[in-house]
Amino acid sequence: MIKFYLTSAIPYVNAAPHIGHAQEFVYSDTVRRYRKLKGEDVTYLCGADENALKIVQAAEKKKQDPQTFCNVHQKEFLNLAEKLNVKFDIWQRGTDRKHHFPASQKLWELCDKKGDIYKKTYTGLYCVGCETFYTPDELDGKGECFEHPGKKLDNVSEENYFFKLSRYQKFLEDLIKTNKLKIFPEIRRNEAFAFINRGLEDFSISRSRQRAKNWGVPVPDDPNQIMYVWFDALNIYQSGIGLGWDEKKFRKWAPQDAMIIGKGILRFHAVYWPAILQSAGLPLPQTLFVHGYMTVDGQKMSKTVGNVVDPVEILEKYNSDSLRYYLLREIPSYSDGDYSERRFKELYNSDLANGLGNLVARVARLAEKTEVLQIHKFSFNERAAGNFQKNLEEYRFNDAIEIIWNKIKEANQHIDTNEPWKLTEKGLTSFLNVSANRIVEIATLLQPFLPQTSKKILDQFQSKEIRSQPPLFPRL
Repeated sequence: MIKFYLTSAIPYVNAAPHIGHAQEFVYSDTVRRYRKLKGEDVTYLCGADENALKIVQAAEKKKQDPQTFCNVHQKEFLNLAEKLNVKFDIWQRGTDRKHHFPASQKLWELCDKKGDIYKKTYTGLYCVGCETFYTPDELDGKGECFEHPGKKLDNVSEENYFFKLSRYQKFLEDLIKTNKLKIFPEIRRNEAFAFINRGLEDFSISRSRQRAKNWGVPVPDDPNQIMYVWFDALNIYQSGIGLGWDEKKFRKWAPQDAMIIGKGILRFHAVYWPAILQSAGLPLPQTLFVHGYMTVDGQKMSKTVGNVVDPVEILEKYNSDSLRYYLLREIPSYSDGDYSERRFKELYNSDLANGLGNLVARVARLAEKTEVLQIHKFSFNERAAGNFQKNLEEYRFNDAIEIIWNKIKEANQHIDTNEPWKLTEKGLTSFLNVSANRIVEIATLLQPFLPQTSKKILDQFQSKEIRSQPPLFPRL
């Protein structure tokens, strides 16, 4: 059986999850379900990034110690995933001393053995929000980070350890130019290549224990240093599958077959991470899908503006598949997208209630009148061909789901054109055999996207007797 190891970005647990986290979870879960339907042996890993300075600061505001703070807030992400019907095969925490700490120290030792880690005194501008140093030319006109406008950067001067990224300039150029690391979409591949072409500089991979406030993974053989968050956090992708504690498991799952991330952390996954792995002599990731950001009613999400969307609130009003549908269909997976409650309701009523829900209800009511239908059981692979499968392989979720909705429109038009309520018994049976099997095909293709809805439809139409059921999506 072909293995498929999937990871998504490891969220910081310093604040509650927002709609962007829901988007990435749904994208990843769709890939997981698709690969399983193809018959692959799939493991999907996510986790909690808990060793950052921003975690310590958030805990201090709550007057909690960092561990207690993390224990509470990492559960918010697990709760969101459960409500979205997203399944993590592995949830790896950064505070896991049994697995993550020794795995990260092993990674450090491997890179150090290669001669790629050295110590020096450094002065630079540090963004706590990004947990990274920036050079002045990487900032906006106000000298602020593009990801966190309005927040002043810290001017930090200290002695810490650096990784020799500059040593891997040619390696990274070749890696991306030859598509050994496939990056989707092309615009993100070009961005990564442009970043490399500007010339790579070594980057800091530790902080003083004092500045880290004694929080994080200790550097081997140096009690005064803590691993810098990206060296530690990226390694969650490996500590969760056995690096340093279960070599058999690690050999089975490494490397990452697909990484799913947001565009703001492209450089860390397309540049830093492959270089670290190459230095350590560990397997390199195969593909990287980089999605855009979400705005809310056309504005960037901001606590100051007060427009941060809590996906749990949406899920308490509507079922999980309705939010999954919005995120997969309305948001272009290759670019930025917008969440609007007005648009959510429009799409819900037009596509889910009037489109899919109405189709299923109409055919089920007619099918109650006949007992001689011949319903097929389609396999997913049998129906998922051509552009549909290509779109999924290239993470074009909105294009793949549009193909299904075109089938729904055709099936509804087929009913309107044939007016089956006017047909004779023989004509009605013939019509329903076509229409019911169309619905089964649609439900089969829907499995990676709307799993609960798909199951309801297949259970309804593949039972001995087709009977009407409550509406799948009651109109709003």
